Amino acid sequence: MEDWAEIRRLHRAEGVPIKEIARRLGVARNTVRAALNSDRPPKYERAPRGQVADAYEPQMRALLREWPRMPAPVIAERIGWPYSLPPLRKRLAVVRPEYVGIDPVDRVAYDPGEVTQCDLWFPETKVQVGSGQQRVLPVLVMTLGFSRFMTAVMIPSRQAGDILSGMWSLIHGIGRVTKMLVWDREAAIGGTGKVTAPAAAFAGTLAIRIKLAPPRDPEFKGLVERNNQYLETSFLPGRQFSSPADFNQQLDDWLVRANSRTVRSIQGRPVDLLETDYLAMIPLPPVTPPIGLNHRIRLGRDYYVRVDTVDYSVDPQAIGRFVDVTASLDTVTVYCDGRVVAHHPRSWARQGVITDPAHAATAAKMREALVLDRQRRQAAIRQHADGHAVVLRALPDYDALFGVDFNPPSTKAK
Repeated sequence: MEDWAEIRRLHRAEGVPIKEIARRLGVARNTVRAALNSDRPPKYERAPRGQVADAYEPQMRALLREWPRMPAPVIAERIGWPYSLPPLRKRLAVVRPEYVGIDPVDRVAYDPGEVTQCDLWFPETKVQVGSGQQRVLPVLVMTLGFSRFMTAVMIPSRQAGDILSGMWSLIHGIGRVTKMLVWDREAAIGGTGKVTAPAAAFAGTLAIRIKLAPPRDPEFKGLVERNNQYLETSFLPGRQFSSPADFNQQLDDWLVRANSRTVRSIQGRPVDLLETDYLAMIPLPPVTPPIGLNHRIRLGRDYYVRVDTVDYSVDPQAIGRFVDVTASLDTVTVYCDGRVVAHHPRSWARQGVITDPAHAATAAKMREALVLDRQRRQAAIRQHADGHAVVLRALPDYDALFGVDFNPPSTKAK
């Protein structure tokens, strides 16, 4: 490269003859002539060598014509591939698109207040949840389409009630909601391809639409998918969390900085564009949408109700009656005929038992009262008309008094 540039400079700029240039640079005169005749720098090109997959390509194509998505190990078995799989996979990556087809992805422009993309991110770092347990918990991530403003919160499970509670928490924090929420086929939102009843009730209360992404198409919600990766690489490394509350606090602090960075695709900062997004959003309704975990059961003698594998005590005076159990992200409340009969902080641990000491004390008193009642019944006495006590006698005493025997000894015929 350097000789080519020097040859052209000496000959065209200084007028040095070819013979002299060859002498100065120690190259052949034909090399000098070739450099002067070439308008581009010399480039070494090695003749292509054949690859081991060349001889098998016709058989590959024959299989791909009929089964375009046939896996590489199956193709290797069908064609009698004698080598390792990487060369075959490399050739299939080139050949397969001719039969499967290529699905191009368009660039999408979002209008203010139009769409929010939602997803669950599962950080690998385990979080202390109490009772000596550590768990990998889901994080709900939501990204506004126009401003790219990102919000996120850790939730205790991927059940519909918990996801909707997390969504309402994030939406309420912004103050308005976009006209559409985009989700993938998350089981609690639309695992069957149709929006579930709890999600539909949530959307109906907010007067918005939940749109489900096509199956196996992460590009459909690429904004939130990229933010998941951003959280994985920029927020998570080097952090430890003492509790879910600590995780959410650190996450909130980090999101302030994340939303203040300049996003190249929009040539601006999400925090600056949020106001434009906000003004085009839908105001929130005056009522809270249906969220949280809710169910109704008849309280058994074991005066506990179960919420996500954890048992919570209830006032034992409600035993035998129907109770309504409501669990938010933070609390578990139980109602009986509109009256609160239990209220506990929610535990994010697994297989735990949460007991209110007042409930245990009430149960102990009820057991003592039952024992006393049984003893009183066993030693019960009647009062005669004249006031003196008449002891209740057992029925066998009367049988003996009148000489009645209802169980005579059996006699055998001789």
